[in-house]
Amino acid sequence: MGAARGAGFQPFRQTKLVTLLRQFHLSLTPLRFIFAAMEQLQDQINMYREEMQAYTAADEKQLEEFRIRFLGTKGIVKGVMGEMKNVAAENKKAAGQLLNEFKQFAEERYETLKASLDVSGGSSSAWMDLSLPGDEIPMGARHPVVLMRNRIISIFQRLGFAVAEGPEIEDDWHNFGALNLPPHHPARDMQDTFYVQQNPDWVLRTHTSSVQIREMEKGKLPIRMLMPGRVYRNETVSARSHCFFHQVEGLYIDEHVSFADLKQTLYFFVKEMYGKDVKVRFRPSYFPFTEPSAEMDVSCFICGGTGCHVCKKTGWVEILGCGMVHPNVLSNCNIDPNKYSGFAFGMGIERPAMLKYGVNDLRLFSENDIRFLRQFTTAT
Repeated sequence: MGAARGAGFQPFRQTKLVTLLRQFHLSLTPLRFIFAAMEQLQDQINMYREEMQAYTAADEKQLEEFRIRFLGTKGIVKGVMGEMKNVAAENKKAAGQLLNEFKQFAEERYETLKASLDVSGGSSSAWMDLSLPGDEIPMGARHPVVLMRNRIISIFQRLGFAVAEGPEIEDDWHNFGALNLPPHHPARDMQDTFYVQQNPDWVLRTHTSSVQIREMEKGKLPIRMLMPGRVYRNETVSARSHCFFHQVEGLYIDEHVSFADLKQTLYFFVKEMYGKDVKVRFRPSYFPFTEPSAEMDVSCFICGGTGCHVCKKTGWVEILGCGMVHPNVLSNCNIDPNKYSGFAFGMGIERPAMLKYGVNDLRLFSENDIRFLRQFTTAT
């Protein structure tokens, strides 16, 4: 080692490491020739390793002090690594391995201290004021169509109606045939219905009446069910129409059910939905699956019946269609029309929602515009 010291090691120079050691009040005398011998280099590194091993961090401030002292730009590891240029060529390989192990140990010790601090959570109370109010979490909101759907269902549930659902892709029988729609009926035309497949015909359901058929086919009588869901029509998308929308249909099948039962059920619904002062009228109508059939209007609650653009100056707004279930429909579902009778009704959900919330464009319900939906955070 003496020969190596004379031939390869340069005299000690005052470097960053020396300045750093003085800063931490370490003796310079035993380090004046720190790289003159591998034994001295090993001893010095061992001293730092022991110091790092004994170091504990109670909070993030102490952890940062460790990082600056050992791993910072002007830290001990950086200073020791910088002295590699003073090592003789024949000792560089051994010194390089020793210094790399020292650097790796310092980094691993820092990560260990950091992990233990995260697990214990010891830093929280040191820098965080727990008495301060927390960040406000924005409340979500139900979609206006869902709000209206839930309200309609809740009213009929008080009358004993349960909820049933069915597939949105239906075969021809459940969507048309069982409902007494003849083959030449215009609703079967491709201009009005989305066909998924033909021969056999599968369509996107045009109404939730198909769920009524499925419930009647089960043969569990009496039936008192609501059928909410999304339906599809091949229509031009505009402010007042869309290619898909939502419906709620109702069905009541039992012995001795009359049109008077239908009227009283719908009277109750209208009073609960629109208020006790609303006026109601029934107009004769035609639907293939009901006989007799009617449409139900309520007095316009925008203008009070005086006439406006919503009611088209008539003072009345149509809200639903209804009627007594056609005997052919009962027979198609293996229900004896001579013993059982029933009524059915159906209404859209978007139109009442537009009237209730003052929405003038049907397309807003399906555009997912957050500016529009935020308006219903407190809606009921």
